[in-house]
Amino acid sequence: MKEFDLVVVGAGSGLGVARAGSQRGMDVAMVEEDAIGGTCLNRGCIPSKMLIHRANVAETIRSSEKFGISSAIDRIDFQGIVNEVNEDVSSESDIVRESIKQTGIYTLYEESASFVDERTLKVGDERIKGDKVVIAAGARPRIPPIEGIEDVDYITSKEALKLDENPEHLVIVGGGYIAAELGHFFGSMGSDVTVIEKNETLLAGEDKDISKKFTHNFSKKYNVKTGTTVKKVSQDESEIKVTGERKDGSALEIFGDELLVATGRSPNTDLLEVRKGNVETDEHGFIKVNDKLKTTADNTWALGDIIGGKMLKHVANLEAQYVIMNAIIEHDHPVDYTAIPHAIFSSPEVSAIGKTEQELEEEGKDYMKGIASYEDTGFGSAMKADGFAKVLVSPKDGEILGCHILGPRASMLIHEVSVAMRKGSGIVDDILDSIHVHPALNEVVQRAFENLE
Repeated sequence: MKEFDLVVVGAGSGLGVARAGSQRGMDVAMVEEDAIGGTCLNRGCIPSKMLIHRANVAETIRSSEKFGISSAIDRIDFQGIVNEVNEDVSSESDIVRESIKQTGIYTLYEESASFVDERTLKVGDERIKGDKVVIAAGARPRIPPIEGIEDVDYITSKEALKLDENPEHLVIVGGGYIAAELGHFFGSMGSDVTVIEKNETLLAGEDKDISKKFTHNFSKKYNVKTGTTVKKVSQDESEIKVTGERKDGSALEIFGDELLVATGRSPNTDLLEVRKGNVETDEHGFIKVNDKLKTTADNTWALGDIIGGKMLKHVANLEAQYVIMNAIIEHDHPVDYTAIPHAIFSSPEVSAIGKTEQELEEEGKDYMKGIASYEDTGFGSAMKADGFAKVLVSPKDGEILGCHILGPRASMLIHEVSVAMRKGSGIVDDILDSIHVHPALNEVVQRAFENLE
């Protein structure tokens, strides 16, 4: 059995931890059976956004008539688009792998791994042990217990990004961010899209005004069935039948040629058999960590999707920095999760930070809210943009409690609020005392604060 100063399991955000350990003279092992770069690079953030940008281009062309510009799409090279994106992603992953091998900064094990004892793993036919271990092995698409699902050729987000041809009719089970983003992509490429969601709105975890508006706008373009639970699926040659039950008890039947299951993600703790390493998990299988990302096992830390919480790449990167401080540099810093923003790159685009209105209501907190429409700003009007920004503020001291945006470039507009909440004083004056470019789109955020009740 070979022993290392540091063993890192997972080459996504774990890469930074391994690099930091090596730079400080540690003998490091990196374990990754899949492509280097993790979910984000290979089957998540990067390829999906590269595809979604092309969807945005197609949607812009189709909507040009409202600006007095006649245009048409003659052809969409779907296979060419998908191949180009995946070749770019694979190339980047290969470059990182070859760099690791050539520099020899740490030992790379490209094998499946599982714990056999505390800080000890079976990797392929070998066993390795780390004086310190960091688990950053991520999560995978969750497959719900739907009758017949094992007998159907369904796809998940992983396969959806690599299809050879655009489905004629794509049926999506689930109404979260993956459904919203991939529904937008395939719909803009020419597929008929049906989304089946058990909640009354899509993006049910977002602020209630955002989720209602998003569902309304998305339903104008695609067949959206909310308040419906999928009970059974079956397949006859190339046709897939999805049977659902509405909340009133009535049945729903949808037929399509491709079924995308987008119902959340499950941690890879079962594949790693982490409990054999004295690493405890919660009832959903996520690794339990303290506020410093330490697990229940000695000298073992965890980060990223495998610990649950906000399953976002920028959160995993933040956690990696704290693991470097706490596990390698040996400081003792609790993670600062203050004001973590997120975005959904669909159409319309969505971004958010802080509390939703329903969360404040559930907590019994007093709040004021301000809302501003895109069309009430100069640039929003020029874009004919149907969207809004909503802010939630404490009436006691002006503390910014949350901000929620739906509309073009929402993922960019959220950042001034993020800076104010995380590094500014975190109050309304941080926004109102800033000078906003006129007539730039950022005025929608400024006006939301000006419109506080």
